[in-house]
Amino acid sequence: MKKLINKPEDFIHEILKGMAAAHPNFIKVNYEPAFVYRADVPIQGKVAIVSGGGSGHEPMHAGFVGMGMLDAACPGEVFTSPTPDQMLSAAKKVDGGAGILYIVKNYSGDVMNFEMATELARSEGIQVLSILIDDDVAVKDSLYTQGRRGVGTTVLAEKICGAAAQQGYNLQKTADLCRFVNRNGRSMGIALTSCTVPARGTPTFELGSQEIEMGIGIHGEPGRERMNLKSADEITEILALSIIEDSPYTRTMREWDEEKGEWVDVELTNPVFQQGDKVLAFVNSMGGTPISELYIVYRKLAEICEKKGLQIVRNLIGPYVTSLDMQGCSITLLKLDDELIRLWDAPVKTPSLLWGV
Repeated sequence: MKKLINKPEDFIHEILKGMAAAHPNFIKVNYEPAFVYRADVPIQGKVAIVSGGGSGHEPMHAGFVGMGMLDAACPGEVFTSPTPDQMLSAAKKVDGGAGILYIVKNYSGDVMNFEMATELARSEGIQVLSILIDDDVAVKDSLYTQGRRGVGTTVLAEKICGAAAQQGYNLQKTADLCRFVNRNGRSMGIALTSCTVPARGTPTFELGSQEIEMGIGIHGEPGRERMNLKSADEITEILALSIIEDSPYTRTMREWDEEKGEWVDVELTNPVFQQGDKVLAFVNSMGGTPISELYIVYRKLAEICEKKGLQIVRNLIGPYVTSLDMQGCSITLLKLDDELIRLWDAPVKTPSLLWGV
């Protein structure tokens, strides 16, 4: 294994030190417990958006801390959930009196720890709501989760909800918006190679030189099928049609009920894509795939969307939800309305997303 690292045990700490040195006008870092936060928090009267998850997916989430997006991000160890004390400390740091929205990817450890953090924060008088992202159409259950995994739509929700909070949406309205984004976003990914966790030093799983894993998870979880290598157009077609033709998806999610003061089960159904829908198309590198190849994928995706009657009105192309050095990509499609378009276009200023300022 060849990596630009020093000691594996220092991997996360040195990432955070580097980010703090590179972006002092955007972010600051708390090291014990570890979290990244906006340099200008707390912002009185503004809902604070907090997310987090295992490290190894950079720039998600720490790279999205800043004006118009996240107020704080909690990094766990590689592919390991952050702890409730990280989330609670981050919430205390960024709370401006209007409440906290936790945006949580649907992985068992993240869900459990963010639920605990929600209860801890509320016991200290901080108003917190939590919304899960579960947009991966590849499989219903996997190694890390029950139900669909949370992947690319997470970035889109963080941007859109961050803009909403910046514009003065209250906590309940921001949470409702996040839920709406999740219900209208779908994703699926492909792995050409495994990733290598620094502390392990060997590939997480094995793929033959002519094999690919269709529907891979961002931690290297198995997908729908292991198959022989195909052309970029064939791979894109499988991913795109799996998303576009996905049937309505109904499941039960746990959310905090403000009136009852407890967790309740909420049944949610994702609507299907229909001809005439406006969409945001997100083509994401898993970490080891260059942007040149992503544009080849986007070219075919745009062709497929046109044939299916979907109008791409916004896009995002690049490495935003990675799996360390894995070669591969994912596609996310998000159905847009006028409100989502306006919020997507709103100014954002973070280490990894920047426009309109």
